[in-house]
Amino acid sequence: MDYQRTSVDDMLPEGQSLRGRPAMDPAGHRSTGPAMDADAFHSASTRILTAINTVIDGKAEAAKLALTVLLAQGHLLLEDVPGVGKTLLAKTLARTIDCSVSRIQFTPDLLPSDVTGVSIYNQATRTFEFRHGAVFANIVIGDEINRASAKTQSALLECMEEHQVTVDGTSYRLDEPFMVVATQNPIEMEGTYPLPEAQRDRFMARISMGYPDRESEMEMLETHQASSPLARVTAVVTAAEVAAMIATVQQVYVSRSIKEYTVALGRATRDSGLLRLGASPRSMLQLLRAAKATAALEGRDFVLPDDIVSVAEAVLAHRIILDRKAASAGETPQSVIRAIIAKIPVTPEVTGSTNGTGRPGRKKASAMAAAPSPKTPNPR
Repeated sequence: MDYQRTSVDDMLPEGQSLRGRPAMDPAGHRSTGPAMDADAFHSASTRILTAINTVIDGKAEAAKLALTVLLAQGHLLLEDVPGVGKTLLAKTLARTIDCSVSRIQFTPDLLPSDVTGVSIYNQATRTFEFRHGAVFANIVIGDEINRASAKTQSALLECMEEHQVTVDGTSYRLDEPFMVVATQNPIEMEGTYPLPEAQRDRFMARISMGYPDRESEMEMLETHQASSPLARVTAVVTAAEVAAMIATVQQVYVSRSIKEYTVALGRATRDSGLLRLGASPRSMLQLLRAAKATAALEGRDFVLPDDIVSVAEAVLAHRIILDRKAASAGETPQSVIRAIIAKIPVTPEVTGSTNGTGRPGRKKASAMAAAPSPKTPNPR
């Protein structure tokens, strides 16, 4: 692979580039090229979800959210007890796409250079050559990320936010699409280094897998004994198709009233007496991106309040910190998010927002906001 060093291109105004390098989108990520038509997008997303669901029994919502994060150009944190399929979900998602994949087993002795790469002196040429690390891949699977030291965890900060790696004063672009899928166990804390808030805030969404239901567990015992179904998974889309799907998501229309609704949710978390730390501005941007991907997966080219509500817990719950009194009273980040959603009014302008072509949206967001979330609660 050829990694482009930082040059005069990076000093150009936003959206411009030289020598054919893809321009940056307003969010700071490189443009992914032409978009897909609706039928091709639906076909590609269905193939990916079908492949994942053949391996992960009874976790269709988790599979859909993982795909949502990928199409929204975010990063995913899988947090749950051991043995519920966190790493399996990450590896299955990676195998469905014909792109480069790397896996990092995070341990206390892992060094930052193992992640980003290192410059090695070549005696033949008498120059330093950069040897890229495991992060140079389209999908990077970080297993048990909280078992590495804080110094090694910080090696991911730049690449997750800016999609580049800087070593010895030189920056190297990462290939697109780029996604980090990390796992961690919230129960076993011995020998771990909890993720700092700056690191957690870079993950677009957090998924708690939860235990499968009885039928799914019986199906697993019937089909997974002889061999893992992961061995039969093959790529169903190419990296170019994923890039086109991402471009399609970027073109999903968002009305001003939807943006105002999103901002209202974020500001409500900061004003809540139950929280010591509310949602960051970055989380508002990522919430809107996830909602756009959700709308595209639902076959729409415009965002509804339903889309914001459906991903709000996964995107916001791991970014907020409960007040001690609220925590002792039994509140959880998920319950606080649900209460805030129920209190924020969904105006007729929001529920009737269109995609710019006069097509009205559905008007059930108020009922969704007031209803309990169907997602599996965090085991903590």
